[in-house]
Amino acid sequence: MTNDPVAEKSGFLRMYMSSHPDTLVAYAKWYGKISEPIVGAEMSAIDTKSMSLTCKMKDGSTKDVRVAIDPPMTGYDDVKPRLLEMKALAQEGLGMIKTPKITSFQFPNSALQVPFIVYPILVYFAYAPVDNPSVLFLPARLLATYLGSFGYWLFWSANVVHAFEAIYTWSLCRRHETTLFVGTAYIFATLICGYHIWVDLRKRIQNARIESVMKIE
Repeated sequence: MTNDPVAEKSGFLRMYMSSHPDTLVAYAKWYGKISEPIVGAEMSAIDTKSMSLTCKMKDGSTKDVRVAIDPPMTGYDDVKPRLLEMKALAQEGLGMIKTPKITSFQFPNSALQVPFIVYPILVYFAYAPVDNPSVLFLPARLLATYLGSFGYWLFWSANVVHAFEAIYTWSLCRRHETTLFVGTAYIFATLICGYHIWVDLRKRIQNARIESVMKIE
């Protein structure tokens, strides 16, 4: 069984988080859905997939809470940014801080491969004239021979996926109050380039959250 890289250092993390009780209380209230008054919280365990909290309630009782970490952390280096992001999300949800705004458009270089490499290939296999005997269209003829109109359906399936991704991007832009121009640019770019755009946007949002939390610590 593979050892959990975060659980291996849980002792240090528990000791470190003991000096951040307000953060643990925010985790318990937001992720643990505890509505009763909490006077304190301690981290009892943490691994790549979850953390366990012991909460001291105002009436003197204790309550154990398991907070899922979704998606799971990939390693120990992922602990600090993830916990800071979770703190910001909890504080946003509890109305303690404002949701970060994205005020500019950023195009990731990795997205260029979609319109300049991926889409030309998809268009080629979807619409190449397979009746043309030219060697230029041999790959398209072979695909059509063995898989029929697979290239055509793959091309349009990619467009449908991008459309759903654009809806998700729109939800991110709406939540983080982009301007009309910035939001339109992100949505249009997602329609063309797909997940590269919203993944980069989410990273920008995560960085903005971490920055806002670090400013008040």
